[in-house]
Amino acid sequence: MPDEQKTQLRLEIAHVLFMDIVGYSKLLIDEQSEALHELNQIVRNTEAARTAEAASQLIILPTGDGMALVFTGSVEDPVESGASRGRCEPAREHRRRRHQHRAASDGLR
Repeated sequence: MPDEQKTQLRLEIAHVLFMDIVGYSKLLIDEQSEALHELNQIVRNTEAARTAEAASQLIILPTGDGMALVFTGSVEDPVESGASRGRCEPAREHRRRRHQHRAASDGLR
């Protein structure tokens, strides 16, 4: 490779955070869409994601039952984003209870 091309290349290190929704395949189609929308909103509302996105240092890739977050900036950003996502447990618990209730009532029919 000519020296001129070598100086134009810039290598970056990316930190990838994978997230998925536990029990996604057991949800109804509408609930799956709702869960993905909720996860997307939670992630995009974290300070780390907003900061990285504003600096063009975040790529969000859907993975079917979740997402991959590719951070090209600070190593702390994916950790902070993951920790912030962990604070949304009450919504997930509500969805789990609703699913269990529906399954129990289906068994009585």
